[in-house]
Amino acid sequence: MPLELKVPVHTDHNELSESSFDALKQQSLDARNLSYSPYSNFRVGACLLTESGQYIQGANVENASYGATICAERSAITRAIMMGHRKFKALAISTDLTTVASPCGICRQFIREFGPELPIYMVTDGGEWVKMYLNELLPLSFGPEDLGKHTG
Repeated sequence: MPLELKVPVHTDHNELSESSFDALKQQSLDARNLSYSPYSNFRVGACLLTESGQYIQGANVENASYGATICAERSAITRAIMMGHRKFKALAISTDLTTVASPCGICRQFIREFGPELPIYMVTDGGEWVKMYLNELLPLSFGPEDLGKHTG
């Protein structure tokens, strides 16, 4: 069931069939069990759906040196890149919260590299969800195409 928020969000999953959406959502929820979060106890799971139809999970991995922590979103994307994937259909992120959690700033920029218009489904512990597109979460973003535009 879609969750209602007071920000512009989408409550459809038009990009995906019902079965693909259900699998993406469930795999993001399941990925929380892969989390290594002994410091915050804040488990995050992610699942990335590739253009070829493969589901790739990721989870947050904390470190005593907090800056060395990797988020679930970057974990899933890094794993997908290492497997040879470069194009993605959707990303789902889930936590143990009763409300949705959105990607942090670093993750938004990291996702931008591979999917400036990627639909991102943010899922609660109870399975409620909202969708936003990356370009809505990170408007006026900087990407690879900007590197050749300098006047130098």
